[in-house]
Order: sequence, then structure tokens, then C-alpha cells
Amino acid sequence: MVTNGKPRVSHAERADVDYARIEQAIGYLRAHAAGQPRLADLAAEIGLSEAHLQRLFSRWAGISPKRFVQYLTVEYAKRRMAQTGDLLDLALDAGLSGPGRLHDLFVTMEAMSPGEYRRAAAGIVIHWGCGDTPFGPGCIAFTARGICHLSFVDAADHDAALQSLRPQWPEARLLRDDPAAAALLQRVFERPVQRAADGLSLWVAGSNFQVQVWRALLQVPFAGLLSYRQLAALLHRPRAARAVGTAVARNPIAFLIPCHRILRESGDFGIYHWGTERKTAICAWEAAHTASPDDAAEAPASVDGSRPV
Repeated sequence: MVTNGKPRVSHAERADVDYARIEQAIGYLRAHAAGQPRLADLAAEIGLSEAHLQRLFSRWAGISPKRFVQYLTVEYAKRRMAQTGDLLDLALDAGLSGPGRLHDLFVTMEAMSPGEYRRAAAGIVIHWGCGDTPFGPGCIAFTARGICHLSFVDAADHDAALQSLRPQWPEARLLRDDPAAAALLQRVFERPVQRAADGLSLWVAGSNFQVQVWRALLQVPFAGLLSYRQLAALLHRPRAARAVGTAVARNPIAFLIPCHRILRESGDFGIYHWGTERKTAICAWEAAHTASPDDAAEAPASVDGSRPV
């Protein structure tokens, strides 16, 4: 559509541009953290005025760049890992399954039976498609039994989504349905305060150990963070942190099975299948949507010299 002689930018196009700029900003801030870059430097790096940069962060994260930057620091990550570990310990000591349901959609997970696993999903119909997310285009796949795949994709290469989906379900019948996929993605990424209690069902294929790890990930609350060692301890496998990390990396359902909430013990965000900047963005976005006045009080005083980001 053309308005006043200029092409009208669609909501999807604007969302993609917003996220691309956020990811660029995160990459710049991480690369220049030691030098405490100024707000003007960050704005210039991504081609915006300072006022437009402020509006970008307000639109995407609901907070200012200065508030956002605190969630990128190692100090914040370490503090949050300790808090989340304590919260899980208290919940488990009280006999609860975990605190996650207080923060997230009610998510239930079912594993494929051994027989279904051996048959490589023969006879199963899987609908799949692409749509918008706050973190760039996403691909989601689902059956009558639940969501079985969620990943992030290149806007210019949706076919890559199918190529990543097929090996997981080699004998299934795959039917593309972008409108249904877009609607489901919208439900998945609704802000926590807007989420209904109707819940989402997940259906996964994996080894017994992988499924155990993915179930444990569901216990990590929205905006919570844990180390691989803490997750292994949650599984009562304290010496299996490396094996746990491998299972985390093979998570087939991004965001809903929150592998992004598992960091290195050092507080470094580490490697993520869809990029470290995206992992950082998701964690910071979640933190921004659960921000408290105490968070602001503890924010580091930096990115602008006289006016830190």
C-alpha cells in the first residue's frame, strides 16, 4: 500500500526491522561493554537519532535503553541465577512441581511413545508455517496432540524451516498453513500479563534423558536464569552438566521449552542455536516484562559517559 506517495510499511515489516535493530544494538553493546559506549554512539551505530532509539526500545521492550542495558551484564545474570536457584529450591522443598506456572502459560508436555518414535512419525499429519515473533520470523509446527517444533528463521529463507523440521519427523505428512501458524505464534509470544490461562500443549520426540531435561526446563520461571550445573542438580544429576547441556541444545521447541534461560556459570550467555544476540534479546525482553523498581535501582551507570545508556 502507498500512502502520501510513500510505501506503507506493514506491521510485520516494522516488527522485523525493529528486531534487527535491537539485535544490532545488543551486538554493539556487548562488543563495546568495556568502553561504556554513549547513547549517541549506539544511536549512530544503528542509524537512528537518540530520540528514535528511545522510542525503539520503548516499543519493543517497554523500557528505555538505559534500563535495558542492565539485563545484558554478567553481574545481573549471576544475581538472577542465584535468585532463580533459590526460588526453585524453595518450591521443590515445599513439594511443588516448580514456580514456572506462576509466570508462564500453563504448558503441558507429552513425549512420543517408543513405538511412535521407532515408526518415525509415520501416519502423523503435522501442520507448519511461518509468522512474526518479537525476535524475528518464526516457524512453528503442530499436530492434534500439541506443538512439536518452534524455531527462528531467516525472513528470506522460509524453506530452511522445512529443512530443519523434516529430519525430526521423517515419515510424517507435512502440510503448510501460514495463517494458522501466525495465529499460534501470536498466542505463544503474548506478553505475560496478557496471557490467558487456556494453556498450550507440547508434543516432543526424544530419548528418555532428553525428555527429562526438557521437562526440567519447564520449571525455570519466566525471566529466570540457571546455569547448566544448576539444571543438572535440579535433575539430581550434578555430575552430568555436559550431558544436560547437550540435551538442552537439542530442544526442538524454542522459547516454550526455555533453553534460552540456561547460561554458563560465569554469567556469559554462551552459544545458542539461533544466535547469541537472539538468546540475549529473549532473556532481556523477559526481564524487561517483569522489571521492578529494585531492578532500576541496581542498574549499572553506563553507556553514555555523562549520560550512560
